[in-house]
Amino acid sequence: MWDKLEKIWKAKDLRSKVIFVLVMLVIYRISAHIPIPGVDLAALQNLFASNQALGLLNLFSGGGMRNFSIVLMGVGPYITSSIIFQLLAMIVPSLEEMQKDETGRQKITIWTRWLTVPLAFLQSYGMVALLRQYLGDVSAFDIFSIAITTSAGTIFLMWLGELISEKKIGNGISMLIFAGIVARLPQDVLQTFSVYDPSKLFTILAFVIVAVITITGIVIINEGQRNIPVQHARQIRGNRTFGGSSTHLPLRVNMGGVIPIIFAISVILFPQMVAQFFVNAKTEWIAHFAAGVIKAWNNQLIYGIMYFVLVFAFTYFYTEVIFHPERIAENLQKQGAFIPGIRPGIHTQEYLSNSAYKIIFVGALFLGLIAVLPLIIKAYTGIGSLAIGGTSILIVVAVVIDMVKQIEAQLTMREYEGL
Repeated sequence: MWDKLEKIWKAKDLRSKVIFVLVMLVIYRISAHIPIPGVDLAALQNLFASNQALGLLNLFSGGGMRNFSIVLMGVGPYITSSIIFQLLAMIVPSLEEMQKDETGRQKITIWTRWLTVPLAFLQSYGMVALLRQYLGDVSAFDIFSIAITTSAGTIFLMWLGELISEKKIGNGISMLIFAGIVARLPQDVLQTFSVYDPSKLFTILAFVIVAVITITGIVIINEGQRNIPVQHARQIRGNRTFGGSSTHLPLRVNMGGVIPIIFAISVILFPQMVAQFFVNAKTEWIAHFAAGVIKAWNNQLIYGIMYFVLVFAFTYFYTEVIFHPERIAENLQKQGAFIPGIRPGIHTQEYLSNSAYKIIFVGALFLGLIAVLPLIIKAYTGIGSLAIGGTSILIVVAVVIDMVKQIEAQLTMREYEGL
């Protein structure tokens, strides 16, 4: 490890990239601690500490929501915009074709940025309206002004994320979320151990062991893949023979990464957030229904079951979005390649689909367990300060692995250039 750090430091351009990324992350953390004036931060922080749904939203804002900072919504609207265009590509054939070439992908990226602006305003306005009772005496104009400010904060973070991505040592948006989680980690750990009597050594050791096992499992699943053997047919041109080589097609166990969890969070939080608006409705049955929804969502068993089922289902759904066996089968056939024992064309497509969905079952089960793991730990140990630890660890490990791979790729490229 120290050898690699030394190589990174000696490579001037790579060192400059790493320093630039660190500076951008520091700027992001500073902006997350610039609060909007006139807000009762103590009341807001107590609310986020006691509300599981708001705690999950606060995760993707890097703590900016809990601090009610100028980057209140974090990169959530940008992620939502990206998801919308990914889903539209399944429905609109022209968008699907655009995703196949670099020019088309650049256009979709520009449209994603434009869509982020109204989404940021709508989500900011809705969140401010939801938390209005904790903000003191604010007028409609004040709410509008706060929504404009926080929308600008989201666009600022989107810009920072793209600047980081240009350095090619990690995905910028993911690294911003990663920085927010890591920045909160010392506070969460300190809170966890301050609540419990140090004499309860068994509980502390059990918690540490579960954390280590969880991190190990995340690394194994994220890196796990099944290699489908692929044989290239021989081609004879004159007196020369080309092809005939054997390669493999990797099918990852966790194709969707953390996206299924993000989907599930968006869906499971929506009913509770809507119900908050109708708790004080004048119509009695609407108010009772809204109160019933909030009560059901606060039940940890019901919440955990729904959360697990949604993550499991969205893992299959998102795999359907990003994994196209028909394209793979078509490309293999064009290249004169085939899977041994499987006929090219429709038979290869069916084989890839069946193989992928069998593998994804393990990935979906794993993601579901990771999502509800903090709830299980809380039920048995009473530890609530790390209530979103499973998702946090998954994001941190995935970002670190991706960052290490990209840095190693740049180091390897420099070694080849030297040769």
